[in-house]
This record gives sequence, C-alpha cells and structure tokens, in this order.
Amino acid sequence: MAAMEPLTPADVESVAAQLGREPRGTAGVAWRCPCGRPGVVATHPRLPDGTPFPTTYYLTCPRATAGCSTLEAQGLMAEMTERLATDPALADAYAAAHEAYLADRAALGEVPEIAGTSAGGMPTRVKCLHVLAAHALAVGPGVNPLGDETLALLGEFWVRPCLEDRD
Repeated sequence: MAAMEPLTPADVESVAAQLGREPRGTAGVAWRCPCGRPGVVATHPRLPDGTPFPTTYYLTCPRATAGCSTLEAQGLMAEMTERLATDPALADAYAAAHEAYLADRAALGEVPEIAGTSAGGMPTRVKCLHVLAAHALAVGPGVNPLGDETLALLGEFWVRPCLEDRD
C-alpha cells in the first residue's frame, strides 16, 4: 500500500475546495503536491453511507484532473485499450497493476460487492485516466504502466499551485 498520511483539518478543507464538495470516506493523503496540498486521497472501499466505492486512489488536484480530462477527450483511453489488446507485456504489467490496486484496497477493508473489481477499467481496458494517474502518483513509478504514461503526458502539472488563491 502507498504510504499514507492522515488528513488534517487543513487537508480536508483543501480537498473540499479542490472537489467543490466535502470529501467522503477518505482514509488519508496518498500523494501530496510539491505545493504541500493533497493531490490524491485514499478512500475507504465503503463510504460512510454504506455504498461500495472501488476507487481507492482519488485524484483531487484540479490541474491534474483537468489534464486527464483533456487527454481523455483526445482519445487516449481508446488508444491505450487498443495497445492492451496487441502488446502482451503491457497487458501483463497492467494486470499486475490491477492486482496491486486490489491489494491496496483490501488493506483498507473488504467489501464483497466489489471483490475483484479495481478501477479505471483495469485489468483489460482503460476507462478513466484520473484513476490511473492517481494510482501512479500514490504508489510511485513502475507499478501502473498506463498511469505512468498518463503522468508523463501531463508533465509538471504542479508547477502552478492547484489553488492559487490560497497561501
């Protein structure tokens, strides 16, 4: 599991500002932007209202989120999914990322309704670059190959702070 820091009241305030709503079911900060704000939060696999939630690593940084949305609009998910069908080494590495994601979620709790389901389309397709980028940021390079590719395409999104109006 990615190293996780507890959320401070200031972190909760930052994440709420980033998302435009109160965060739900957060377990901790899984990646912090160089500016010091949370950029990825880890989320419990069951939300406080009882809803199963398969997205363990949730991207909160507005700049990274916007960049992922742009890449999705440009068709990157379809291209990556096609590559998974033709590149056995990539498919194997992506399947291993799926298993790593499931193991990280299991460390936070078991939810039978979502057993075997990770997020982002893993292990056979790509349906959310935000999830893949969040996973790659949380666990570091070399675990999720398509998350790593997404981050490389985003570049240094943190150069300008996520919330410029804050200190």
